[in-house]
Amino acid sequence: MTILTQYSQIDPASWDNLLKESPVTSWFQSPEAFRFFDSLSFMETFIVAVAENDKLLGLTLGYIQGDGGQLKQMLSRRAIIVGGPLLADDISVEALNLMLTSLKKKLSRRCIYIETRNLNDYSRWKETFEACGFSYVPHYNFHIDVSESELVDKRMDKSRRRRIRRATENGVTIHCENLDIKGFYDILSNLYHTKIHKPLPPFSMFEQLGKESFAKYFIVKDIHGKTIGGQLILMLDQRVAYAWYCCGLDKEYHDLYPSIMANYTAIRYAAENGFERYDMMGAGKPGEDYGVRDFKAQFGGTLVEHGRFLHVCRPVVYWLGSKAIAFLKYLKK
Repeated sequence: MTILTQYSQIDPASWDNLLKESPVTSWFQSPEAFRFFDSLSFMETFIVAVAENDKLLGLTLGYIQGDGGQLKQMLSRRAIIVGGPLLADDISVEALNLMLTSLKKKLSRRCIYIETRNLNDYSRWKETFEACGFSYVPHYNFHIDVSESELVDKRMDKSRRRRIRRATENGVTIHCENLDIKGFYDILSNLYHTKIHKPLPPFSMFEQLGKESFAKYFIVKDIHGKTIGGQLILMLDQRVAYAWYCCGLDKEYHDLYPSIMANYTAIRYAAENGFERYDMMGAGKPGEDYGVRDFKAQFGGTLVEHGRFLHVCRPVVYWLGSKAIAFLKYLKK
């Protein structure tokens, strides 16, 4: 078996075949994802793959991320693998073990911890991940079946459908062309600063996404043409649409329900354009109250618990960082 650690080493046809055949395929493990993230000046990307007899058996790509100034960067630097590794259906324990071990070796001095944010079911490989030092962390998500367009609205909560009708009657419009990406970003930035308290990528990334064929914006405007919310999705062919970023001025325009309209329009787009699934990209941890989970639940999806895998490279720094971040969140309350 061979370990590959450079994008240029991976055969495009073999990568494409793995994307088509893997039971855990996601856009975030595609060549388009790597090229996009690698093109961003503030991103530090990585890739590790395992192959045997010219067949690609597994591939892991992601980026290293840190927050704030120098001290906070030191305490928060982590390797994120969105979607989880791309694995062949018949990957052996030996091959997966080799890939994960090589991944740890490549990243151990570059970050505090490695985290996979699974968007598919990895339960069959859980034992191998744990044997390689990756602990399983439960985490929820919602998957919406959009393969039958006529059933999408019927599966939604009645109150949600009522609010969608009311917003439409009150003059809400959705725009996918001539986009006000800056208006969308300003609302999103304020949301992250005041409520989410997590780092948001710079505007340049969102501006670039407006030019990419795998991304699509749904900008919500009121009757006067003012941007009041929006949804950004990423698309894996016509298989899965991913709800990456969403925002809305819901308090200021409570009778227009901008966040609901942004999500609903994106879901309808996926349903009417041949997609199989709409992925809500996370719904919090079991046992914790999470308003976003309640919001997403009313769109008629299925609650799944595919979790995350976590490997801590530097335990002492990880502990210090966790305490520091918790303290900073407490101060912001």
